[in-house]
Amino acid sequence: MGKSVIIALLGAALGGVLGYQAFVWILKYGFYAMILPGVLLGLGASFGRCRLLAIPILCGLAALALGLFTEWRTRPFNADKSLSYFLSHLQDLTPVTWIMVLAGGFLGFWIPFRARPVPKPHS
Repeated sequence: MGKSVIIALLGAALGGVLGYQAFVWILKYGFYAMILPGVLLGLGASFGRCRLLAIPILCGLAALALGLFTEWRTRPFNADKSLSYFLSHLQDLTPVTWIMVLAGGFLGFWIPFRARPVPKPHS
């Protein structure tokens, strides 16, 4: 595994943790910034500047999962607070939640994708 891959994965992990913590902190003030965990995960991964397309794809999927995990941990359903209940009732999430989770997932992919070095054409 190359140095850029390791930096990208460590950056994504650190960004994801910071994004989760920032979301929890902002939520205490009454603001809903669900896009933040995915964005910071992608931003952290972009420091690796890795050429592999697998890294942005992995980050996008991880950002989606982190967004859903964050929603479950901070705002579980009242009927049952378990993860299995939450996952079986994803269709009950609000449209705003879905928009923010999906936007976070997209940006978790797009930010490291755009940071990849572009190969120079042969002259």
